[in-house]
Amino acid sequence: MSISSSLRWLLLPLLALPVANGSSAPQAAPAAAPTPDATPAQGAVAPAPATPAATPAAVWSGAAWPWQRASTLAQLGRRQDTLLSGIRNTTTFEFQVRRDRLAREAELDLSFTPSPSLLPTLSHLRVYLNDALMDVVPIGNDQLGRPVQAKVPLDARLIADFNQIRLEFVGHYTDICEEPTHSSLWVNLSSNTTLRLGGQPLAMQDDLANFPLPFFDPRDSARLELPVVFAGSPTVAQQRAAALMASYFGSMAGWWRQARFPVSFDRLPAQGHAVVMAVNGRFPSVIGKHAPVQGPVIELMSLPEDPQRKLLLVLGRNDEDLQTAVSAIAAGNVLFRGTRVQVDEVKPLAPRKPYDAPNWVRTDRAVRFAELLDYPQQLRASGIAPQPIVLNLNLPPDLFIWRNQGIPLNLRYRYTPPFSSDESRLSVGINDQFISSFPLIRRSGKQGLEEIRLPVLSGDAGTGDGKLLIPALKIGDRNQLRFEFNFASVMGSAQRDHCQTVLPPNLQAAIEEDSTIDFSGFHHYMGLPDLSAFALSGFPFTRMADLSETVVMMPPRANEAQVGLLLNLIGGLGVQSGYPAYGLRVSEDWKQAARLDADVLMLGDLPQELRGSDKLSLMIDNQRTTLRNGRANSPQEAVIEARLGSTGSDAAVNRVGVTADAPFAAIIGLQSPHHAQRSIVSLAASKDADYALLDEALSDIGKREAIAGSVSILRSSGIHSQFVGEHYYVGSLPWWLLLWYHLADHPVLLAVLATVAVLMFAFLLWRALRWVSRRRLETAEH
Repeated sequence: MSISSSLRWLLLPLLALPVANGSSAPQAAPAAAPTPDATPAQGAVAPAPATPAATPAAVWSGAAWPWQRASTLAQLGRRQDTLLSGIRNTTTFEFQVRRDRLAREAELDLSFTPSPSLLPTLSHLRVYLNDALMDVVPIGNDQLGRPVQAKVPLDARLIADFNQIRLEFVGHYTDICEEPTHSSLWVNLSSNTTLRLGGQPLAMQDDLANFPLPFFDPRDSARLELPVVFAGSPTVAQQRAAALMASYFGSMAGWWRQARFPVSFDRLPAQGHAVVMAVNGRFPSVIGKHAPVQGPVIELMSLPEDPQRKLLLVLGRNDEDLQTAVSAIAAGNVLFRGTRVQVDEVKPLAPRKPYDAPNWVRTDRAVRFAELLDYPQQLRASGIAPQPIVLNLNLPPDLFIWRNQGIPLNLRYRYTPPFSSDESRLSVGINDQFISSFPLIRRSGKQGLEEIRLPVLSGDAGTGDGKLLIPALKIGDRNQLRFEFNFASVMGSAQRDHCQTVLPPNLQAAIEEDSTIDFSGFHHYMGLPDLSAFALSGFPFTRMADLSETVVMMPPRANEAQVGLLLNLIGGLGVQSGYPAYGLRVSEDWKQAARLDADVLMLGDLPQELRGSDKLSLMIDNQRTTLRNGRANSPQEAVIEARLGSTGSDAAVNRVGVTADAPFAAIIGLQSPHHAQRSIVSLAASKDADYALLDEALSDIGKREAIAGSVSILRSSGIHSQFVGEHYYVGSLPWWLLLWYHLADHPVLLAVLATVAVLMFAFLLWRALRWVSRRRLETAEH
């Protein structure tokens, strides 16, 4: 394999020829089968080496390469340190390289701390790149128990689109009667371990057959940054078209990568690729003297002064053409080829159903584990101490599981049977909370079948009243279902005169793909406003994956900051749902939007009708802000109040208004004044520059978790959330469950109603018995 890679490297200048326009961009290699051949992307031209060529075990040359990337393990998904032990001695992490980049040099800057009990020289770390041994890092006597830095050169010729680096720990603490499970055998691998790459960018052909390259590359783990350029302030229809495009790219980016879409008027960003959206008569000057188009057109062009930078031109005769072109990008880009395509037709898609977002677990039927996989072999584990099997569950925030008996889980699993009856077990947990465990015993089929129910409530929120507030399933957030196989095995003996070593078998375990988890039968009902549902899952807007029941209110002649916030918001909703916003509506007329039976996402100043509403908790008038019925509390208290339905009236302040010249923005949730089941989420700022606070808060996962309650105030010091006012409820419940739910917190009233119901039933029964008795007597007399 390495010989083939070397030949490719030597012949690279001869192979670097343009690819025919009919070629298609290859997809990323799956995690289970990395390909170590470092070949340039299809449709890409590898530049001639302008700097010294890389060699195996070369010293890192740093700034010698025009393209460089440094990623820590935390940035590659390992947010915490990794502990390697005697029996769990291997860890693997993956990285990918964009198809328009060619790695010529690589280095792993290892940061680890070895156990002070290890034998020096005999203990070491082996470093592999795509299953090829790169280096052996010995552990010296002066390094024991101390942080160690070691630089390991990697052979860049083995780097492909998808790559794996594997670290293996070989540890010894004695030369006699060594026990592999001994607690002194460990090395702590720091999450600050850094992978450095250097190389050259590849100039890609202007061929739409490679789309969405180079604007979005699934192999790039960095956050998607895709600037959008307009000739000037876009019309409402142009804003809708740009929002649909943002949701399409957001649906591909995924929740862990995220996406941002900076907006500029008639100017290109300083670097990188960009999208230009324009109609005849309003072409921006950045594309030169472009001829008018005769219909919806998508065109790919390079900047004359920098051929490596690409522009995606989305053009039309009018706004309707522009929306048609963007719909074709989202729905039919597999037909694209050449430098220019003209869209002939785009027919509307079939309407979506509520709660059918691709990124959400289905709630209308039982879901097989095969539908929840993020990568192949996810349900398999091997080794003496195998890594846990983890499945991600993303649920609608309004799933009503109050006082339920649990979530049905039909679990099927297979494993290597133990030699004898021992303490080998399968443990099941969710969100770091233990649920149950099952013994792994010898049985003829070597497989198990268990039917269990995931608990709905567990823990104590610390309110002092004994109420259980922390759900085991974090509705609307990413939940982790965890399966851990623990095999018991005799590995050796601690007696020096009777040493024995038993080689462990090749232990295998797997969860069957036809195992199911069933959320069907649960109702959808939720108390709002709850901004945490909006921040973490886009609810209530993502209830319809295509946003067909969402209207965005934009200010007239929106500026760059406001349009940029619109694209980032709708792109973020695409990240949450995994589906483009084909049904989104954008308006500047509040009277027209208010008549629609839809949830409203409002940017900019509130209309006069809402500014006078007693349900509005915060009002922004330029530098003056007014808080109504507010009180100071923490984000955690805001979440607890939202779940309990508390209004905070016991410490309420009627009205507080201040004026200050400093950054200020807010996210406000309230009920629509025209539709009881509809919600309004308003995002406002004191000045145009303050919209950066909203952008920053909604694009940072950590800050989004601080958004809660009915109002979130954003300042330079951070985010302050609180719940003000009263709840309103969306969704539906059977009458008996609705009555029971709303009376659960009022035991006295519930007792009174129960007494009245019993008395009424007794009275009706008495009247019925009297009637039966009277009929019997009348029958006897006759």
